[in-house]
Amino acid sequence: MFFLSLYNTPSRLSCAPRAGPPPPLPPPPPPPDTVIGTLFGADRRVRHHTSEEIGLLAALADLAALAVEKAGLLDRTRAEVSELERDSARVRTRLTRMRHVSEAHGRIMNLVLAGGDLRSVAKAAADALDASVLIRDPGGRSLALVGEVPGLDEEAAEEAVEKASLDAHARRRPVLAADDTWVAPVIAGSEDLGGLVVHAAGGLTGEDERLLELAAQSVAFLLLMRRSTAVAEGPVRDELLDDLIADPPHAPQQIAQRAGRLGVDLRRPHVLVLARPEGGEQGRAVVWASSYAYRLSGLKTVQGGCIVLLLPGDDASAAARAVAAELSPLLGHPVSVASAGPGWSPDAVGRMHREAWRCLDAMSALGGTGSAASVRDLGFLGLLLSDDNDVDGFVESAIGPVLDYDAERFTDLTHTLEAYFASGGSPTNAAEALHVHPNTVSRRLERIGDLLGPEWQKPGQVLEVQLALRLQRTREALARGRVTPEPPRPPERGA
Repeated sequence: MFFLSLYNTPSRLSCAPRAGPPPPLPPPPPPPDTVIGTLFGADRRVRHHTSEEIGLLAALADLAALAVEKAGLLDRTRAEVSELERDSARVRTRLTRMRHVSEAHGRIMNLVLAGGDLRSVAKAAADALDASVLIRDPGGRSLALVGEVPGLDEEAAEEAVEKASLDAHARRRPVLAADDTWVAPVIAGSEDLGGLVVHAAGGLTGEDERLLELAAQSVAFLLLMRRSTAVAEGPVRDELLDDLIADPPHAPQQIAQRAGRLGVDLRRPHVLVLARPEGGEQGRAVVWASSYAYRLSGLKTVQGGCIVLLLPGDDASAAARAVAAELSPLLGHPVSVASAGPGWSPDAVGRMHREAWRCLDAMSALGGTGSAASVRDLGFLGLLLSDDNDVDGFVESAIGPVLDYDAERFTDLTHTLEAYFASGGSPTNAAEALHVHPNTVSRRLERIGDLLGPEWQKPGQVLEVQLALRLQRTREALARGRVTPEPPRPPERGA
């Protein structure tokens, strides 16, 4: 029996060095002349081994040492190959993501160049990022929304987004505002055009952040294109609105065709808004108005120191408030805004223009400089200022809920109101006139308060309620006194 030690021998094989951190490999081979194992040989018979047998076993030990060394080298080679395959997979994944970013950016830019609107651009960005996208203007107002960005109606979340928006504009790159919510600046040079708010439930990768930055640049490019187009088309659009409000008006058929070429459909409801800056230069306001009208597919002109806007929609009050909310912070001083409408034809534009001017004059006379209101907001004054004298609309706005309640439940709240005002606002005297208990009148007045609101007895609203009651009573009297002509009788035979 004897033992032979296995010694490591230098290998002629080597591996070229690779860049980056070394992969996890099996332990390196021991240095030369180091014992790496034992070759055990034995015979159960008593015998003496010759020198030739011992030499043969020594040769076998050398071969075994070489085999062990090559096996270790093979393991290390396989580990390197596996690491290279993983690197290759990561590179392929990154290339795929970069290709996705490039294709998505190409789609967004194609939409911009093809004349797409902000919502279509936001939709393309939302699909590419698998997220909800909100485009906001510099004042924080929504320009386009795809999906839902949670928490923006909460004060804390809104403050976090505003802070992140400031950081994003300062760093000129996307910033994480809250969990899964990012803000990207929409800027052109040093000009702040707004921001992109993105909510991605799964978070954003590095490539997604790059795509978000490119989407913000595309939005900035679209906003600049809109501004340039609005400025270029400004004289043509101004001339069209001037012709619409001219007295006498120009040929309606030709005006409708000109409006159609500019993307304005005058068959849809429109409102007319007058904005008068109270101080400062008018230049910035005019530039803003051109962009605003173009953005909303409306028209703009300037007359008598006021900006005239014809905007699609049927809520004149909301249009006036929106213009004031956006223009006044931009100029840094108050803006008086009056509106009228809606109108459904080119012929109605002149009427709305006259009503809006009267509304603006009434606001100035009443000390309402720097506020926003429509003809309808002025109550009975609006009824007097209006060309069409919308009595039905005024009565409905003042006492409509009471009239509807009486019609549905066969009550007499309207008569109770008239008796209450006729008695000088005394429930007791009204009860005597109605021949009911005072508690009955009190309960009816409470019901009227529920229908008209808690402030219905304040002087301004009381005056409108009394005027509406008189108009309603007069209309009923006229309806009862109207004579319906009888149909003509057929002539008698022989006549």
